[in-house]
Amino acid sequence: MTDTPSSAPRLALVTGASRGLGAAMAEALAPEHHVVAVARTVGALEELDDRIQARSGQATLAPLDVTDDGAMQHLCRSIFERWGGVDLWVHTAIHAAPLTPTPMIDGKDWERSWQTNVEATRRLIAYVAPLLVARQQAGGTARALFFDDSRAGAAYFGSYGATKAAQVALVRSWAAETVRTGPEVRLLAPRPMPTAVRARFHPGEDRAPLAAPADEAARLLAGL
Repeated sequence: MTDTPSSAPRLALVTGASRGLGAAMAEALAPEHHVVAVARTVGALEELDDRIQARSGQATLAPLDVTDDGAMQHLCRSIFERWGGVDLWVHTAIHAAPLTPTPMIDGKDWERSWQTNVEATRRLIAYVAPLLVARQQAGGTARALFFDDSRAGAAYFGSYGATKAAQVALVRSWAAETVRTGPEVRLLAPRPMPTAVRARFHPGEDRAPLAAPADEAARLLAGL
């Protein structure tokens, strides 16, 4: 984990920060937050860091796979030891399996979809929740942001749709459990964007009408 000392008053953990909406959210949160950016792609994280620094922000880069349980435990423990908690968690990490008829879903694609979209989310909720509670108990406002997708149940979206729907159900349960006690758990609905995930599902579509990730990040954060 490469580190940059921070004097920012708030800490934002962004999982899935290398590209698309995750990167846009990380940029939008800087410089008001020190951003801990988690993703597998080192080069993309470094490019994100350059953009954040250009906005006079600071980031800690964590080139990790969210499905690596030990690595994520270590990261969350390190965040607690250094900063004492997290003000905002933005979770955009997702695996987009290829579109395929349901009877032909590949076992490896299904397993990776489940591990990334559901199991990693379950574990991260367990690890990040105490960090959010710690910040809340210290007098801060703690939030966790997740993102809905209406394609669950659509034709050929079996792997992605089923596992995304399971993730959403998990998040809704957590949100219902924390209404009175906090932290605040939000499930947001971004508009279609020209991301790599969407390109896998809609190759060759006209991308001009799609919303820019930076614009969507600004809109979604303003809605808070």
